[in-house]
Amino acid sequence: MNTLTHYITPDWISVAFLALIPIPFILIVLLIRSEAKKANNQLAFSVSLFFFIAYLAYIYIASLNGWFNQIYLPPKVLLLTTFPFAFLLFVVVSNNKIYKTILKNVALESIVQLHIFRLIGVFFLLLALHDSLPKPFAFIAGIGDMLTAISSIFVVKAIRNKKSYAKKLTLVWNIFGTVDILFTAIAANVLTKISMDTGAMGVDKLAEFPFCIIPAFAPPMILFLHWTIFKKLRDFSV
Repeated sequence: MNTLTHYITPDWISVAFLALIPIPFILIVLLIRSEAKKANNQLAFSVSLFFFIAYLAYIYIASLNGWFNQIYLPPKVLLLTTFPFAFLLFVVVSNNKIYKTILKNVALESIVQLHIFRLIGVFFLLLALHDSLPKPFAFIAGIGDMLTAISSIFVVKAIRNKKSYAKKLTLVWNIFGTVDILFTAIAANVLTKISMDTGAMGVDKLAEFPFCIIPAFAPPMILFLHWTIFKKLRDFSV
């Protein structure tokens, strides 16, 4: 049975990651609170806050107990976190009445600007530079995330200024961001398979705490946000 290869990285990278990774959770919860308040339903805020705290605790406990240590395909971190979280978002949340209300009332730019948290992608680059991730994978994934984050600023500005090209720009940006996260998720699994077969470097670092938060949270949440934006765009007009 294959087990994770532990790559040593400077402690400051882990500390910096732990300091910054709460940002996406906070941004999402704050948006939910704002929209739930408008709908006079604070339950959504309380439930989302409790869930994220419990989910992060679960990820930590699972990692601490070595639940992600064996290398399978798909990786155990996906089986135990990513897939269940994706099911929760796309099956449970998407059919929830509160989500539908928020979707109807929330401003398109409010969802787009959440993607600023994808600047966290810089950690792909840092891990690669310290020989903890394959460089081609990390640089494509990390730079793609950072480009999506930075370009979201211009997309939000176009929407708010009611530019004639705002809808098309948002659509192109949303497609790019979706392709980027899909590439990252698929490439990570391909590299895991290659690593199992040949012993080459895989993405083992992303199954270790705290970096296991990335696959446990980012792919489902980011895809769900992009999917939500696609739905908003159907009825959006400048």
